[in-house]
Amino acid sequence: MSPELISILVLVVVFVIATTRSVNMGALAFAAAFGVGTLVADLDADGIFAGFPGDLFVVLVGVTYLFAIARANGTTDWLVHAAVRLVRGRVALIPWVMFALTGALTAIGAVSPAAVAIVAPVALSFATRYSISPLLMGTMVVHGAQAGGFSPISIYGSIVNGIVEREKLPGSEIGLFLASLVANLLIAAVLFAVLGGRKLWARGAVAPEDGGTPGKGGGTETNDTGTGTGSSAGDGTAPAAVAVRPDQDTGGGEGTGIRLNPARVATLVALVALVVAVLGFDLDAGLTAVTLAVVLSTAWPEDSRRAVGEIAWSTVLLICGVLTYVGVLEEMGTITWAGEGVGGIGVPLLAAVLLCYIGAVVSAFASSVGIMGALIPLAVPFLAQGEIGAVGMVAALAVSATVVDVSPFSTNGALVLAAAPDVDRDRFFRQLMVYGGIVVAAVPALAWLVLVVPGFG
Repeated sequence: MSPELISILVLVVVFVIATTRSVNMGALAFAAAFGVGTLVADLDADGIFAGFPGDLFVVLVGVTYLFAIARANGTTDWLVHAAVRLVRGRVALIPWVMFALTGALTAIGAVSPAAVAIVAPVALSFATRYSISPLLMGTMVVHGAQAGGFSPISIYGSIVNGIVEREKLPGSEIGLFLASLVANLLIAAVLFAVLGGRKLWARGAVAPEDGGTPGKGGGTETNDTGTGTGSSAGDGTAPAAVAVRPDQDTGGGEGTGIRLNPARVATLVALVALVVAVLGFDLDAGLTAVTLAVVLSTAWPEDSRRAVGEIAWSTVLLICGVLTYVGVLEEMGTITWAGEGVGGIGVPLLAAVLLCYIGAVVSAFASSVGIMGALIPLAVPFLAQGEIGAVGMVAALAVSATVVDVSPFSTNGALVLAAAPDVDRDRFFRQLMVYGGIVVAAVPALAWLVLVVPGFG
């Protein structure tokens, strides 16, 4: 058996073990890099560490550190409540608010599972209270997270664009972002129409308790005079429009509204500054985020004391491990060997759609970021032939590998399943599994048809 084939089989074993044994894929990849690099490729430690992605490490740590501070000081809670207050309780708009909110969070640097973990409990609570399909609400949250997931300063976007740059492929940061945004927006529109969204328009407005979060007590809805009760909107009637009660709490206590305070204002300014610095001045996202996080930590140490512990270390380990192993594959010539094999199919478009389906199927059960980190380098020699546009191919791989995160076997799908209150979990699990299967079957072909066949890039 050739060394190249051994290294690919080891990669498959890494994916299988990570999926079936719940072991961090990055840790497995580090072990695989050590084993294959030493025993098969005859590399020393320096040769193995040559593939360690130091730039992506800083990006991952920096943006998740900054977002952990935003979560710790209540800024993300304020964003959730403000978004719901914005629509004044109009039921039909709530799924779209959750879609936009998770998209905004991931676009400014939140890890996708972190954004889903924050928004999904609120979203699914609204779904239960106002008789919105939990499948609709849950999938809107996940697709919203993926819609913003490839912005130039996001985790996914930084990773994929970093891989593209490292592999010296033609790239388009805005093109990648728009491809994911449009794909998930179109899917969300179809879901909204199919899963009862049109019926929601027949309802009036409800009073979002405490500025948007369903309260633990009561259940009455106040009108603009503060008296009387209205319909819960769960019985199909259309309650009269009601005014949203102003916030009463300055600290975000339980059962009350959340106001801006100096720490939250400064955090919002820092998030805007990150966007401006990266997009307007082309500064490094990771170093900028770390700097802003340090400033916030210095000014409000009590709010950010636990933020370092909440950095997405598992994601950092995952990405750094997988890309280090990919570096070993590159060093020993596996990437070139595999790319020539894919190109040897003789039909470039067929090879491209096969790669999209591989990414979708594996990502439905394993890490989307991990499979992108492995597939894009594997496609480099294939793309170097020039018959397939690199920009379109990378975008198609990114879309195919992330929209399937609605699967209940993925982190985002599992978070949605866990966050749904008062539902038949077995039934909800089956719904997510069936929907995930439909996405896996349909989206890669559509992404290939729209992004690869026209030859973008």
